[in-house]
Amino acid sequence: MADKLIATARKMLGGAVVAAMTLTAAGAVSAQETRQIRGEAYVPTIWVDPDGCEHWVMDDGAEGYMTPHVNRQGIPVCHTGSLCGMLDSDQFFKTNQASIHASGRARLAEFFKSAGAQAYMVTGHTDSRASDEYNMNLSFRRATAVAKIGASVGANIVDVRGYGERQPRATNKTSAGRAENRRVEIMCIR
Repeated sequence: MADKLIATARKMLGGAVVAAMTLTAAGAVSAQETRQIRGEAYVPTIWVDPDGCEHWVMDDGAEGYMTPHVNRQGIPVCHTGSLCGMLDSDQFFKTNQASIHASGRARLAEFFKSAGAQAYMVTGHTDSRASDEYNMNLSFRRATAVAKIGASVGANIVDVRGYGERQPRATNKTSAGRAENRRVEIMCIR
């Protein structure tokens, strides 16, 4: 009878932690042994999502379980974000290119070192002169190039997006308006 209980417990618990059980004369079940599984060292992590709220991973047996980081009153810890940097694409990128010249990389690295935000979101934007698909791709590649520079100096980049021509700041009917629309924006989450 005890062997059946042990086998049933092992099946139910999947072998993670099993207590071997025996029946006493009175019919009570008692635990005699336990088996522990050793795994990798767990390092808890807190990060900031694009919504500005902190999240953390709990080590409660559910790998990858994410929960909001809350204060003592149970309210999620969230940070406000604001536009802290706007790059004129014409100054940092050649036409139809996503690589940044050396002096531009140095300026961006200095910006990320001195901005002092907890996290950054980087978004790329274009004018409307090419197809939507091309503009989405180009804006994302440019935002990624800026984000890589931030990450290389230790900035916490939480989100990188390309919006193409979908969020213009000015009209695309004039050259001045198109120039204003070609940009990469950096949001600082504090």
